[in-house]
Amino acid sequence: MSRAVLDACGCFPTGRHYAGIAHLLRSVARGLLEDVAADAHWYDVPVALIDVETTGRDASVDRVVEIGIAIGKGGVVVARHNWLVNPGIPIPAEASAVHKITDDDVKDKPRFEAIASEIAAALVGAIPAAYNAAFDKAFITNEFARAGLRAESAPPFLRQNVDWFDPLVWAREVHRSERSRALGDMAQLLGIKLDQAHRASDDAEAALMVLYALAKDVRLPRPYGAFVQEQRRLGLAQADERRRYRMGSQGRN
Repeated sequence: MSRAVLDACGCFPTGRHYAGIAHLLRSVARGLLEDVAADAHWYDVPVALIDVETTGRDASVDRVVEIGIAIGKGGVVVARHNWLVNPGIPIPAEASAVHKITDDDVKDKPRFEAIASEIAAALVGAIPAAYNAAFDKAFITNEFARAGLRAESAPPFLRQNVDWFDPLVWAREVHRSERSRALGDMAQLLGIKLDQAHRASDDAEAALMVLYALAKDVRLPRPYGAFVQEQRRLGLAQADERRRYRMGSQGRN
């Protein structure tokens, strides 16, 4: 399991620990890349924001048709990557209506297995991230599995015990009063350019800049390990909140 020991919070608002208990404030941070130190400031580490466009929403049967990666460091984009992918199955009209990618656009493009090594190489040394990360991670993981990648040889960003950064979790926390924290709405709220929504490269870059904009809020820890721990806590709390809301809505019907 990827984990590291780091100082937990347990402090006054000034940041100074309560007297006499500092030696107890040690916790295990899980979900970290092994080659990034838990106390490293993630803002200064490469972050790879990944976005996929697909034939549908079910990662077990639907396929990727476009992948965009925006790599940032220190608050700026330092590299961009994009691939159109032949999914090997027809793109439904309802999916094309969202991302505007058609069968003709991808008929001469490579299958995923032909570019898997390029994608993996683009992500080396970077913290993986995605807006609503569970969706993109599921699709990327399944595509690599179909390409014949065995679990024991998976690159670090694909390992189940490595957490991806998710700006959506932080948008829900920092902008709780907003009716929508969809990427387009957050980009507009924060003054971030998003010309072609639902195209992988544009969404990836906008989501990365949303993450950097949200990082100005003191609620986002800068140490890598603390960031992952707090994101896990918030994600679980938000999931519980959504479950309670759905149960309450069903009870009123």
